[in-house]
Amino acid sequence: MLRNTKGDRSLKENVMLAASTAFVAGVINVAGVIAFFAFSSNITGHVANLAKHIVSLDLNDITTLILWLFAFFLGAFLSSYIIKSHKKGSPYRTHSVPIMIEMLVLFAVALYSDLFYHGGPVESEIIIGCILFSMGLQNSVVSIISGGLVKSAHLTGLMTDMGAETAEYLHPKTNDRVVIKHKLYVRCAIFFFHIFGGLVGAYFFYLYKFEVFYAVPLILLIIIYYDLFPLWIHRIMHRFKRTSH
Repeated sequence: MLRNTKGDRSLKENVMLAASTAFVAGVINVAGVIAFFAFSSNITGHVANLAKHIVSLDLNDITTLILWLFAFFLGAFLSSYIIKSHKKGSPYRTHSVPIMIEMLVLFAVALYSDLFYHGGPVESEIIIGCILFSMGLQNSVVSIISGGLVKSAHLTGLMTDMGAETAEYLHPKTNDRVVIKHKLYVRCAIFFFHIFGGLVGAYFFYLYKFEVFYAVPLILLIIIYYDLFPLWIHRIMHRFKRTSH
């Protein structure tokens, strides 16, 4: 999922990347709302709240929202900067770094929330900021890898693209529908797995509370090591053949 970029990617790779990262975003977003009373996978609602609090001059809320927006921005910036800095190296290793950082941040969030969280407002605000930072990392890296096709946490833009591409696909003057159809497959994967992730996040949060956050780093670990599984199998089979002879 992380090895190939843009034009070198297959439909399967894009759909799997879209589905897995959208699932993560869905789990995080809904669990974040239930646990900390704030959306944590995107910033659209936070921008609206910022405008409202600026009008009412709520300085504490204004500061918090600005820091949240900056956290998402910083995650996206760091992800892009890392990839740009190691452009000549291995694409897999380069793309794995932001995901690994995201995984570590979310594991720290899971650990703190499960063992030390007492429900204080400052605690909640810091945790939401950390999650938004990790979502900025994720959204940026998957967008860069897919050439802008996959944005796992941006459903407003997703619905806009789906509407426009569906119209183009159904229009009688459209000649090549294959590319558009492939894009729609990816958009649908993001949409449905975001919802599915939200359902899973809500269900298991009510059962296991903050322990549900431990599952997210495991999913990210699978994304990182997915490209290595065929190599491991090949090496194991090669060694098995050598020992059998």
